[in-house]
Amino acid sequence: MPKYKEYVERMLAGNKELFEEYAKLEGSYSRDEEAYQEEFNRLGGKVVVVVKEWEDKLCRQSEKAGYSGYTTALAEKFQNEVKKHFPLIDHVGIIIKPFTIRKISLS
Repeated sequence: MPKYKEYVERMLAGNKELFEEYAKLEGSYSRDEEAYQEEFNRLGGKVVVVVKEWEDKLCRQSEKAGYSGYTTALAEKFQNEVKKHFPLIDHVGIIIKPFTIRKISLS
């Protein structure tokens, strides 16, 4: 198993409750973005922090081994593996405001 997949599995196992709650919320958010936007951003922010910490651990490990030139590709592979589990993770932090058109009074 590639190292980045191993780190994703370790991350998911170590924060099981958080990721289970997020996966459930992501399902609800995919059905109704407006209703779940605030909660999705709040919980998603915590998830993004955990993902970033694990990405940093993985890249630091590679840099110590002398493969610093490959860390960008490794980080991208890690993020793609996370997106396989949570396809809407890139939507965290997006604020959706309903679009309205104002009436213009010509009189």
